[in-house]
Amino acid sequence: MVNQMPSYSQRISLQQVMQVAVQRVPGQIIHYGLDMENGVLVYEIFILTPQNRIYEVEVNAKTETIRKVEEGNDFD
Repeated sequence: MVNQMPSYSQRISLQQVMQVAVQRVPGQIIHYGLDMENGVLVYEIFILTPQNRIYEVEVNAKTETIRKVEEGNDFD
């Protein structure tokens, strides 16, 4: 069996992902990216909350499922 990389054309839109992320962590999106983690294509959305905290919300780019919400202060 051959492992296939997910197709970038099958992902949900960035706008949809941003809506999902801000519903989970209200605030202003300050950075975003698209990354491959363990064979899964994920959007990484960084949100600045009204309390001046930064959260990273990872969303599965194919299913729109939130994979992780983590407080942090960098973009790695």
